[in-house]
Amino acid sequence: MPNSQQLQIKGMSCASCASRIRTALRQLDDVTDVSVNLASDTATVSGSAPTSVLAEAITAAGYQLDSIETQYAVSGMSCASCASRIEKTLMTLPGVISANVNLATEQLHLSLSQPLSLSQLQQALAGSRYQLSELTAHKAAEHGASQAATRFYQAESWPVLGAALLTLPLVLPMVGLLFGADWMLPALWQWLLATPVQFYFGARFYKAAWQALKAKTGNMDLLVAIGTSAAYGLSLYLWYSFDGHHGGPHLYFESSAAVLTLVLLGKLLEKRAKQRTTAALNALENLKPTTATVWRNNSWQQISAAELKQGDTVKVLPGERIAADGVVVKGDSHVDEALISGESIPLHKTAADKVTGGAVNLDGVLEFEACAVGAESTLAKIIRLVEQAQGAKAPVQALVDKISAIFVPVVLLIALVTLLGWGFTSGNWQQAILNAVAVLVIACPCALGLATPAAIMAGTGTAARHGILVKDAQALEQATAINYVVFDKTGTLTEGKPELMQVTALQSSDAELVALAYALSSNSEHPLAKAVVKYAQAQQIALPETSGFSVVAGKGVKASVEQRQLLLGSGNWMRELGLTLPTTHIRIQGASVSWLAEKTAQGPQLLGLLCFADKAKPQAKDAVHKLQQSGIKVAMLTGDSQDSANYIAEQLGLDNVQAEVLPQGKAEAVAAYQQQGYKVAMVGDGINDAPALAQADLGIAMASGTDVAVSASAFTLMHSNPELVGAALQLAKATYRNIQQNLFWAFAFNTIGIPLAALGLLNPIIAGGAMAFSSVLVVTNALRLQRQRF
Repeated sequence: MPNSQQLQIKGMSCASCASRIRTALRQLDDVTDVSVNLASDTATVSGSAPTSVLAEAITAAGYQLDSIETQYAVSGMSCASCASRIEKTLMTLPGVISANVNLATEQLHLSLSQPLSLSQLQQALAGSRYQLSELTAHKAAEHGASQAATRFYQAESWPVLGAALLTLPLVLPMVGLLFGADWMLPALWQWLLATPVQFYFGARFYKAAWQALKAKTGNMDLLVAIGTSAAYGLSLYLWYSFDGHHGGPHLYFESSAAVLTLVLLGKLLEKRAKQRTTAALNALENLKPTTATVWRNNSWQQISAAELKQGDTVKVLPGERIAADGVVVKGDSHVDEALISGESIPLHKTAADKVTGGAVNLDGVLEFEACAVGAESTLAKIIRLVEQAQGAKAPVQALVDKISAIFVPVVLLIALVTLLGWGFTSGNWQQAILNAVAVLVIACPCALGLATPAAIMAGTGTAARHGILVKDAQALEQATAINYVVFDKTGTLTEGKPELMQVTALQSSDAELVALAYALSSNSEHPLAKAVVKYAQAQQIALPETSGFSVVAGKGVKASVEQRQLLLGSGNWMRELGLTLPTTHIRIQGASVSWLAEKTAQGPQLLGLLCFADKAKPQAKDAVHKLQQSGIKVAMLTGDSQDSANYIAEQLGLDNVQAEVLPQGKAEAVAAYQQQGYKVAMVGDGINDAPALAQADLGIAMASGTDVAVSASAFTLMHSNPELVGAALQLAKATYRNIQQNLFWAFAFNTIGIPLAALGLLNPIIAGGAMAFSSVLVVTNALRLQRQRF
């Protein structure tokens, strides 16, 4: 009987949408029936088609499948083939849209159309050695703490140490041969030393190989198990068939033992190196406070930070971490937000200032009202973004996955050809077996599987440490091609805190002009409006009553003030109304100018002008210069006046500037640059920048801006330093270059090493060492990104 799946679909608006989805799904193989419910936004699909295939068809039709994102820890993997097998197995489950296993972090990321329990997922992997478990925040830290209490024979280093102690007497005679000394042990002693290495310390390889065979697949463990067993078995055969003449038999116990020891050593070094790639994420996790002091039941009480609720009043003493995002209601102190925002200088906080959970209170006592707690806090969102980026797959990984899927069968075939080729052509079956063993043990799918995720983890972790959050691996690739950066002006290149510098009334007093502008500005969130409000309040000007307030997009605001119809906005708007602007009254160079007008029976009349000045950020000039030095053109888009834009552009040395641009005009300007052949990055922080951020090849948002801008961007800068734009592009290029280097080394070890082994030019011990070294090299190369300097 066919299965039935119910899918939640986003984007449907009418009956034609439902019909389009129904048609797209019915065209698929293995789909027997489809019904689409527009009222509940669901599609019920009967048949055996995988959910991933259904999701692709829905996306191709122009709609999206609503998904649940979950993550689990995975144990029991040894190479890229293991990761590929887990993905393929889980993708057959109804409800699984995508399954991505990160070999470096040993984590599984699932995108589901319906909830699936851990037991259901584990059931699908029944019979394999892979285990899924809940991903706990402090799993690594707990593991490290428990490691100290672990008995020596259960520690992760024990297999390497034990195997090495037993292997050393087997390998030393090879060193003695260099000096003409015969230190060769009797066959019995060789067997006694090699057997525990083969079947006790090497048991993990046999267990994993058996599970792979039962699943009719292959992995690195299978190659190691077959290769070392062949060398061990050949030694037993030669010992058994020895006729007692011409000294002792020539055995190869040292080869099997040395290969296993080297592989175990390589896996240990690889594991420890992989743990270092997650250092940035662990550092963020460690910022989470465990307790909080809260005012409840008329007293201060210490509770678990997880029990905090929005609206709680929280006290923070000097040296404590702030337990949640909030607004200071009492107190005065300096706060260190370095590990969250990248801002190295402690920030002064007092009443009405915002504080961020995870930051350290340095020298005073603060009381704040909790505004965002738990999963909604800034720190939790940052951790989710870093986890998402570190678990993502770069586009190039698709090729690696395809190669990994056929890697082991191909290596086994090459080993078989090597065995038969050498055996039949030379008649020396001992050498034939040794050469086949060398082919098996030098092949390393691990290096291929680690090449991309290790670099992405190290790169995105380093970025997070410097206050740069990367949404996904694809953004890293896009960033490498950027040759044109477009900045918004206000709040991005400038401080975003303009001050009212000049008030000029044309028909009444300056005080009356400020009062009327104050009335219009009091309901607006625009930076210029805030500057008017700040100025009026400093002058202790009374706020007139206002009615009928509205915003005219991209132009200004209008309202009725004391029975007068007033408009406050840009020069373009005033010209549209037919007014002639007396620009000679402007005394501030590069000022942003707002004009106040009144609608009368005789037509609109100009009442006066207000001039604002906004300073360029101190880092802006260096940021632009560094981008230009790296061959990137820099432009600025702003809705501000042409004079104000030109003034900032001349200060910073920009290549291009466009002023008085409406929000939709910013997206059009970005598209125009793209049509000229440029790969464009847009940098902004406001709602009006969101269309341009989405249009650009790479969107970069200042986290100090709106959530809309951040969600439309591939990169988020945690503090408003424009120099981070160049740093983000530089790090992206370094990360992608590191991926290419890792893939080169991974392919080089296999494409050069396997033929050399097949030709009999590699001893199995050297082959085993090279195999272990290749994985360590790839991860160590990725770790160089943690020392990246900007």
